[in-house]
Amino acid sequence: MAAAPKGVVEAFRESRVVGIIRAKSADVAAEAMKAAVRGGIRVLEFTWTTPGAAELVREFAQLPELVVGAGTILRTEDVETAVRAGARFLVSPVVDERVIDAALSANVTPIPGCATPTEMWRAHQRGAPMQKRFPSGAGPAEIRAILAPMPFLKIVPTNGVDLANLAAYLDAGAWTCGLVTSLFPPDVLARRDWAAIEANARALVAEARRAA
Repeated sequence: MAAAPKGVVEAFRESRVVGIIRAKSADVAAEAMKAAVRGGIRVLEFTWTTPGAAELVREFAQLPELVVGAGTILRTEDVETAVRAGARFLVSPVVDERVIDAALSANVTPIPGCATPTEMWRAHQRGAPMQKRFPSGAGPAEIRAILAPMPFLKIVPTNGVDLANLAAYLDAGAWTCGLVTSLFPPDVLARRDWAAIEANARALVAEARRAA
């Protein structure tokens, strides 16, 4: 079985936060992510449910200082499209062995969504080097509890991580944290307040650095 590229795993660890955009239009997604990048976000995920996601991946992947991936990947056909666009990692809301295998075969990093320790173990055994904790579950205490018997896991809590609990998640052993509404609040996206998103990014990145 192929192994995932180590560079992406290391970039996640160094960044400690991932900006995840889910928007109703490609232009909103693009401008919002540009604001997040100005605020210091360097690892980006465009969800496949966002219109024009492949083109967004292609656009941002051209910037060498960024690590760009695609989320909500549920089909092997989407793996192929995302990889052609330049995605370096592929995130799923579930554990699907076919998607994991397809990502590894394409030399990109799969990050399957896991709700239980059993699913995290299955994902790890299949070759996924990081495991997305989705939904966020019982919080930082759960991450610490899971890592106690399985310290080799690289858990990425996503959904429910915000400025108030980000440091607690990282202190509990989270490999990095996925930022969704805490970085891109729906009301802020709706009014296209890019300055607010940049400010959110700066605050979240600074908190992650303090926790590191």
